[in-house]
Amino acid sequence: MQVRTYTSSIEKVALSSEIFKMANDLRSSQDLAKRITIRDFKAQYRQSFFGVLWAFITPLMSTIVWVVLEKSGVVKMSNTGIPYAAYVFSGTMIWSIFAESIQAPLQSTQQARGLLGKINFPKEALLLSGMYKVIGNASIRLLLVFAAFLAIGILPSSHIFLLPVFLTGIILVGFSIGLIITPIGMLYSDIGRATPLFLQLLMYLSPVIYNIPTEGVFSKIMHINPMTPIILNTRSCLSGAAFEQIVFFIIIQLIFLIILFIGWGIYRFSIPIIVERSGS
Repeated sequence: MQVRTYTSSIEKVALSSEIFKMANDLRSSQDLAKRITIRDFKAQYRQSFFGVLWAFITPLMSTIVWVVLEKSGVVKMSNTGIPYAAYVFSGTMIWSIFAESIQAPLQSTQQARGLLGKINFPKEALLLSGMYKVIGNASIRLLLVFAAFLAIGILPSSHIFLLPVFLTGIILVGFSIGLIITPIGMLYSDIGRATPLFLQLLMYLSPVIYNIPTEGVFSKIMHINPMTPIILNTRSCLSGAAFEQIVFFIIIQLIFLIILFIGWGIYRFSIPIIVERSGS
């Protein structure tokens, strides 16, 4: 009888080999990812009268509603440090980047579901194209926020040069969560429907439309919410306010960087199996 012995050295070789394959597939899929991104951007705005302004309209409508509620006294907001309209508008724009980052992996994979079972290509191309679209839309949104701040009279400070750091932080957290839920979302459409509802609830537990309360349950929740330092410091880059909870922000990024690689590995392993079973 043949006896096989598995040692830790074999496991290390297998792991390093898989990491090498992941890196190689990521590199080889960049050209395809760019082609998919360009195609999707053209399709997204081809038959749209307002075009890229749709990235601006929804947060603007939300801002108008909350400003009217605040001015009329229906809701009373604590001091936000900057004009409330700028606070809400920047918060909703930042949140829309986070929401799109979560949904991007699942949407990109679902849109290519028909091709996955017919053509053999690196699945990382879908993830990269989703990330490219998120970065492109995020850049448009932040430029609009920057222009709105200038119109209001909020001038940029030296903090603005750190904006790419916090933008990367938003996308990293969102994309990591999206990678984890994508295999489940490919199996059950309920995930895609429930995600916007969950994001809507989480938004009200984050400093998007109002500042962190000084006391109470909401104050405790918002202080431990991983999105709190990301939103506050991204807004600070635009307004010139002091940075907050930097150590917490760094810890969050390190944790979600690990989650990103775990989610990537799960994605590579599960998506071919899911597509094969759904096609059979």
